[in-house]
Amino acid sequence: MSTASVSFRPGAVLADLLPASRARDIALVVGGAALTGLAAQISVPVPGSPVPVTGQTFAALLVGTAFGARRGFLSLGLYALLGAAGVPWFAAGTSGAGGASFGYVLGMLLAATLVGALAQRGADRSVARTAATMVLGSAVIYAVGVPYLMAATGMSLSAAVAAGLTPFLIGDALKAALAMGALPAAWKLAGRRG
Repeated sequence: MSTASVSFRPGAVLADLLPASRARDIALVVGGAALTGLAAQISVPVPGSPVPVTGQTFAALLVGTAFGARRGFLSLGLYALLGAAGVPWFAAGTSGAGGASFGYVLGMLLAATLVGALAQRGADRSVARTAATMVLGSAVIYAVGVPYLMAATGMSLSAAVAAGLTPFLIGDALKAALAMGALPAAWKLAGRRG
């Protein structure tokens, strides 16, 4: 099967441009978890917040979009399970399920699944649709992360929003802009090669 026929069949995501095999899927899942763990090490503390700015949200959304719902879920599930079990690859080399920011990790798992499902419907092939996909994925991360932050720290809703959402909006806009350029460009490049 040629690259062009794989890349544009209904339900295809960027990872489907690679020859299909169980080994490919395992490598993608493990690689997606590792990429997210590596991106989490790009960590900048936010004054007044127990949640740092990291690269892991970008990685999680990129993994979900490029790999599709199932492989995105499995990648972020592996990332969350191994991190909860003690692998120090959460933000700034931390691990464990009890931290104030673990809810964001759980949100990333759901977000990767959502953006992957949307990508399987072509949501990563234009700038506008990719932007909407990234916004929805980010909203899912916050919808889980902020309430978890409240529960873990005893913060009020307004305090949790101020500490766990507001400081991250500009960075999320920049991450979405990167994805808006990269994903549609990758599809255009794949179409030229096919």
